[in-house]
Amino acid sequence: VEIVESGGGSVQPGGSLRLSCVASGTLGLITFRRWYRRTPGKRREIVAGLSSGGTTMFAESVKSRFNISGDNTKNMVVLEMNNLKPEDTGTYYCNQGRMGRDYWGQGTQVTVSS
Repeated sequence: VEIVESGGGSVQPGGSLRLSCVASGTLGLITFRRWYRRTPGKRREIVAGLSSGGTTMFAESVKSRFNISGDNTKNMVVLEMNNLKPEDTGTYYCNQGRMGRDYWGQGTQVTVSS
């Protein structure tokens, strides 16, 4: 199984980025697709999640700014990030799987700075 993230980069505050994640290989049943991030000085935290049924969740710090969507046929999940702030800077990780079996990408860097 391989999880590949793309779309990271550097933007100014107020800018936008779109992160994509595609999973390939024999994944089996996927019940959740999530994005986590590790920001400087903090532990890894969940940013957004999408269940196989379409339910979404967001960390309080990103609500109304980020959106998550997915394509079950492509094992893809997308994180759209708007109105980015310097505190959003960090490494973003894609996580897909089900209870007891999940997969992680290597991470993609997001830097928000003026």
